[in-house]
Amino acid sequence: MNIAVPQATVSWQAAHAAVEAAVRHAESLGVLINVGVTDVGGNLIAFLRMPGAFPQSIQFAIDKAYTAGGFGFPTSQWMSVLGDNEGMKLGFSAQPRLIVFGGGLPIRVDGQLVGGIGVSGASEEQDAECALAGLRAIGADEVAA
Repeated sequence: MNIAVPQATVSWQAAHAAVEAAVRHAESLGVLINVGVTDVGGNLIAFLRMPGAFPQSIQFAIDKAYTAGGFGFPTSQWMSVLGDNEGMKLGFSAQPRLIVFGGGLPIRVDGQLVGGIGVSGASEEQDAECALAGLRAIGADEVAA
């Protein structure tokens, strides 16, 4: 019986490269964002806040990374995953740190979940686009936002 098993996680170097790439993409769009990268347990590895980005969006960005990294799919997919089950929609959306709107993407390497990236401060579409730029910068598996 194995008592401990290895678990892959996103490195601090990749996390920092991803948040920087997301911010650079936001600059090209002319928007101000907050961006965070977490491991699959929701522990923050890297974070950047562009000067002037909404301070209220700091926690949203981190929680989008937590949600996507923990569940393994984009935060924008939550409502379709839950379908017509109103009880689940209410229950999940009431959970602390769980984000059910766009801007969070899982970080996978060769299919293995290693973390999440979350962006907040612009529109949902722009947040997701910046998160995808972060994935591309580190060579992670691309996911449809």
